[in-house]
Amino acid sequence: MDHQDIPPKPASPPRTGSLPRIHSGSSGSAPAPDSVTWSQPLQDPVPGQPANRRPAFWKAFLVVVILAVAGSLAWLAVWLNSSPGTEAPKSAPQGVLQTAVTPPATAQPLPREGVAPAAYAVGDCFQDFDPQALTSTVVACDAPHSAQLVATLQYPDSTKNPGTDALKAKALEVCQAAKLGPAAKQFQLNYQRSYPSTTSWESGDRRVDCYVTADGGNVINASVLP
Repeated sequence: MDHQDIPPKPASPPRTGSLPRIHSGSSGSAPAPDSVTWSQPLQDPVPGQPANRRPAFWKAFLVVVILAVAGSLAWLAVWLNSSPGTEAPKSAPQGVLQTAVTPPATAQPLPREGVAPAAYAVGDCFQDFDPQALTSTVVACDAPHSAQLVATLQYPDSTKNPGTDALKAKALEVCQAAKLGPAAKQFQLNYQRSYPSTTSWESGDRRVDCYVTADGGNVINASVLP
């Protein structure tokens, strides 16, 4: 018998010691090696269980912080603008107020007749004063007189006419700002205001005047200014 006709012996069955064992009750797949990693899939929310609201909470908190900071900055700006020493711009023109006597560069003799209102100066005393007159007589204040100019306010030439009511109110402020001396208590005096009319404003008149006057005529014989 030819030995070549004898079928070879079957190969030895593989040893099972090198294969991973499958425990009973498993799904039938071998566990993954320790060197393999993977990401865990996101779990679907369980019905009836509230979702995780932390991201929304932090967003809301950030919005509140931003609004608080913006509000603080706005309040600070308002406070700085209203702090002492910082005046808000006023709509009405202010002009230049004068309540003290300014001696002229060259002394002029008194009395002076035919003086126009534009040439009146604070401290001038007037005999037989008429506020509607085109001219007046300026006398020394220790001579008998009936009025004295105690305060003026000069608007800038470029100022627009603020209107009669505003000019009247400004004239009252000028009289309230006037400073009188002790001699004013010796006489019965009244304040008298003078301000530009619409016609005189168009002609260049920009001055508001405040006088003290005596109803009894030329009964004042001293300056009522300090």
